[in-house]
Amino acid sequence: MHTTVNDPLPAPTWRRYALLVLGAAAQLLAVGGRWDVAAAAWIFPVLLLRFTRTTRTWPGALWVWAANIAAAVFWLFSTRMGFGPVPLAGAVALAALLTLPFLLDRLLLGRLRPWMTVAVFPAAVAATEFLITVLSPFGTAYGNLAVTQYGDLPLLQVVSVTGSYGIGFLIAWCASVANRAWETASWRAARRTVVTCAAVLLAVVLGGGTRLAFFPSEAPTVRIAGVTADAAALRAQKAAVARIPGGRREIATATTLRPAMTAVLHSLLAATRREADAGAKLVVWPEEAVRTPAAGERTTLAAARAEARRSRIHLEIGIKVYGTAGPEQDRNETVLIDPHGKVLWTYRKAHPIPGSEPYPPGDGRVPVVATPYGRIAGVICYDADFPAMMRVDADLMLVPSHDWWEYGRAHTQKAALRAIENGYALLRQDAEGVSAAFDNQGHVLATTDYFTTAQQTTVAYVPTRGTTTLYARIGDAFAWLCLAAVAVFGALGMAGTGGRRPRR
Repeated sequence: MHTTVNDPLPAPTWRRYALLVLGAAAQLLAVGGRWDVAAAAWIFPVLLLRFTRTTRTWPGALWVWAANIAAAVFWLFSTRMGFGPVPLAGAVALAALLTLPFLLDRLLLGRLRPWMTVAVFPAAVAATEFLITVLSPFGTAYGNLAVTQYGDLPLLQVVSVTGSYGIGFLIAWCASVANRAWETASWRAARRTVVTCAAVLLAVVLGGGTRLAFFPSEAPTVRIAGVTADAAALRAQKAAVARIPGGRREIATATTLRPAMTAVLHSLLAATRREADAGAKLVVWPEEAVRTPAAGERTTLAAARAEARRSRIHLEIGIKVYGTAGPEQDRNETVLIDPHGKVLWTYRKAHPIPGSEPYPPGDGRVPVVATPYGRIAGVICYDADFPAMMRVDADLMLVPSHDWWEYGRAHTQKAALRAIENGYALLRQDAEGVSAAFDNQGHVLATTDYFTTAQQTTVAYVPTRGTTTLYARIGDAFAWLCLAAVAVFGALGMAGTGGRRPRR
């Protein structure tokens, strides 16, 4: 019997399962959480792919599914998402989807020409990441390899063309090429594949570096500020809510909460006035910055409009309105007010977090308004995990948010991808996490950690004009091409017409 590069000899059992263990361990450091290591995202697919290629098809797929479940559960643990039925069911389902590229690669191994065999895995990884954002309620919160590369700006510039799926494609392509070289008897047979992959990766990095060096934003800047209420006022409000008998359903009618809620509002108004006096032209409050029963909504909005008029600023407020019929009728909104006190938009969160935010979603239409400081758009927190929704024509995207210590930094870093993809600056003011402002190339303009500073204020000078990216024009064309390629490869392989020539 002769062995070709497409039919590797089975490795000894201990070696194969060592690959599985090492790959699964590396994957724990590449899940989009607070302990990510960028290099781990490039390592674990190499090892897991080697495991499946040297193991029988279905046992290999089941073991990789188990590894993916472990990674998803680790993400829930590291980010303190909780282990309720909805998060656990989501973890198992996402793990199954992320196993499909490994299974497809194994099923088509030896059925296609060598170049097709190398292309199957990266195309399937990019297609799977895309389908997760389109079909699931999780967006890019989990299962997107691009988020693990935060800080590598030359590499990340490719998302302005391909969307975040281009990073997953490159990582998976390198894994597929490494496996081809691993299972090939001679360097000569694998040389063309390795050199091609290395050349493309080098071109991507050089191209990204060139974009950063020669095409920086030269637009005028405007001073903007994100403010969060005083920590003591927020703690007092939490304590008051915790004392309400009957839980969240009784908040809308509890008169004892009004002093604590009013104190938070006054703290935000004072911080807004302070930043406006310091020169800010736009002030942003975080998600659910003000909490009020439905009966107090009009009073809260009137106070914010009066402050915008007094300070002559654009002011975006985050407001949580408690409905009298219970949490299912609550509203999570932002309101943008101009310097004349006019309401420019009232936007409702389009993607409530599954399992923890039971209120009805908004219509998903991202508001965009023209101002003297460019076209301003706005969404709320988790909405920014859905790339298609964030593809709007704007110069500045506002993302008021409300996270927690274990997830705040990672979630804000993911938002930087949307700025690069769409060519706008982005401000994410986080109530209990890490706030940051990014320009349209992903540079950090300012950042504030709620837990390490006494004054939770983010101040940045932000460009007033964005740029048009190829991704903003063509959308998810790259992802659709990958999905089409997977379909073609699968059809050719299963039909036995993949063009592979039998070797004697």
